[in-house]
Amino acid sequence: MSELTIALDIMGGDHGPPVILSAAVKAIQLHPHIRFTLCGDESVIESGITALTSEERGRVDIVHCSQVVEMGEAPTSALRNKKDSSMRRALERVKSGEANACVSAGNTGALLTLSFYLLKTLSGIDRPALINMLPTTSNHNVFLLDLGANVNCTPEILFQYGVMGSVLAQEVSGIASPRVALLNVGEEDIKGNAQVKSADQLFRDAPGINYIGYVEGDDIFTDYADVVVTDGFTGNIALKSSEGLAKLVINEVKRQSQKNLYTRLLARIAFPLLKSIYNSVNPDQYNGASLIGLRGIVIKSHGNAQKDAFYYAIVQAMKEAEMHLPDKIKTKIETVLLEQL
Repeated sequence: MSELTIALDIMGGDHGPPVILSAAVKAIQLHPHIRFTLCGDESVIESGITALTSEERGRVDIVHCSQVVEMGEAPTSALRNKKDSSMRRALERVKSGEANACVSAGNTGALLTLSFYLLKTLSGIDRPALINMLPTTSNHNVFLLDLGANVNCTPEILFQYGVMGSVLAQEVSGIASPRVALLNVGEEDIKGNAQVKSADQLFRDAPGINYIGYVEGDDIFTDYADVVVTDGFTGNIALKSSEGLAKLVINEVKRQSQKNLYTRLLARIAFPLLKSIYNSVNPDQYNGASLIGLRGIVIKSHGNAQKDAFYYAIVQAMKEAEMHLPDKIKTKIETVLLEQL
């Protein structure tokens, strides 16, 4: 397996360097072919990777950065005034080819703006999209996009999202012809706003996409489609609502199992089943939204991610780097555009 280099924004996120460095140490110890470029305060980084052996430490490069993009900072401020920030330096490593991917838990708006400015979009893509994989009632996962990169999307942008999502489903899930659907308030042709109806027609006119029509919110998790497309406003609400519901279920199971001696006994007997259910809905393992459509790989971790959740974001970056995702999307976009001519 060829060596990969992942650039990490160490200073981003709600919990800061300790969580991110712990996840990086875990990744280094588990994946011998991975190198890291750690961007942030050098003294903080050095103190956070003392658990590494000398061989493991040899796979770590440190880029000292004097600035940090704050979680509430305006994206324009980060672009103009934070040229030595850990976020920007990590993205610059991807732009220069010194890193195969970048992972950050920092300010989402700033990450989107800096990524768009530094890496640019692929030919044929107007705007990048945030996409993530979510569980369904079957053994398959569903890819949902956009998750908040663009709250207002034209029909053409929604169509581009469908093409990119289809590529990701093919490469990650091994689906030869992923089912692509548009999120709508109903499955009937008369439902939806003008934006969705126009996007629907674009999909129907594209022979290179396995478009299956509209899907409602309650079918996102039923394995009805492999890729669900919507604008960033609706997608972000759908994602956060599903994560909140998953946490509610997990906490309620824990609470009910501790009500009395009888429920505690039942919980102990059913522990393997409860653990399986917990693992299937735990949002941590789905952490790491891909910012696709760029000429480089950028993964956005939840700002409140803990060690294991951020580790999953690193793993997602590794997978996309190994499959050369931007190149695959570029080829698919060019093919679809040619078919439409």
